[in-house]
Amino acid sequence: MRILDPQDGVGELCVRGHNVMAGYWNRPEATAETIVHGWLRTGDLARVDEDGYYFIVDRKKDLIIRGGYNVYPREIEEVLYEHPAVAEAAVIGLPHVTLGEEVAAVVALRHGSAAGPDELREFVRERVAAYKYPREVWLVDALPKGPTGKILKRQITAPESR
Repeated sequence: MRILDPQDGVGELCVRGHNVMAGYWNRPEATAETIVHGWLRTGDLARVDEDGYYFIVDRKKDLIIRGGYNVYPREIEEVLYEHPAVAEAAVIGLPHVTLGEEVAAVVALRHGSAAGPDELREFVRERVAAYKYPREVWLVDALPKGPTGKILKRQITAPESR
């Protein structure tokens, strides 16, 4: 394993070995993008500590770049899950005219719980760097999920009133 192109200690996790796939069936272009010089690019962003242990930070395609700063949605989601009213949370990037992307959170509350967008925004703001907290938070009944129960971020869209 190795970290490709680390920035601030985080880069794409790459693996190689006899147990790694040789390529995609009849998809040479996809194979060439995924396997570079024998290394499979996993799409996971990771860091390695001084003892050689690897830690997954987030998925590369989920990374939000806000004003030149990297925001890892998983970090913000973990903070949201610390709030007692939050049942589900997903953090996504929304297009922004000057910053490139803006951080937004979509939250489903626990049955019988109450919390508003301002409360949730402030909760996160108190726990992360100033550029990371979601400027937009909206509440939904439930987040879209696939057959395995995984939240499908690609199906989340901003409310029309935005």
